[in-house]
Amino acid sequence: MPFEAAPAQLAGLRRAVRSQLDCWGASAVVDEAELVVTELGANVIEHVGRDVAASLVLERRKGRIRLEVHDLSHVLPTSSAEVCAENDECGRGLHLIAAMAYSWGSARTATGKVVWCELSLKPTVREERLGRAAAVLSAYRQPRSTSGRDPAGLEETVTDVITDLLHWLSAQGGDPDGVLGRAQMHYEAEAA
Repeated sequence: MPFEAAPAQLAGLRRAVRSQLDCWGASAVVDEAELVVTELGANVIEHVGRDVAASLVLERRKGRIRLEVHDLSHVLPTSSAEVCAENDECGRGLHLIAAMAYSWGSARTATGKVVWCELSLKPTVREERLGRAAAVLSAYRQPRSTSGRDPAGLEETVTDVITDLLHWLSAQGGDPDGVLGRAQMHYEAEAA
């Protein structure tokens, strides 16, 4: 689907994505797909130019939906810390896409580039996360919150888990602040 990179076009892209996914019976990923196409379209506007020609490709693959945005620039997107040091919003869209996507990437084409994202049609990713969290929390459960229904006790337990993981990461030479920031972005993207 060809489009001009302009803010007014983004709503039309979202409608087209929603309509096609509904036709394919893939409504479970409509919200994520609309967010992805909005971010990819906004990146074209911001980094390639307003009103430039671009196109959206939407494809159903085995167990996945692939969204591609093609534009005429050969410059591949980056979210590196050096490039984004002066701009808090820099790369945020790519981080959101990475958090939601089964996989994503970019490549140069004969006429410019493509930035793509694949979303899984299987809802098990979130369920797996919740299951793993429940298993970890059961090992940390405070005696007074064994029922799992005490919100204050659960929050204290989650805080203990996160604190212990950050201590462990620091002992391994990792960056706790960076991990917390990325975890927050992943959570926000998945919660949206």
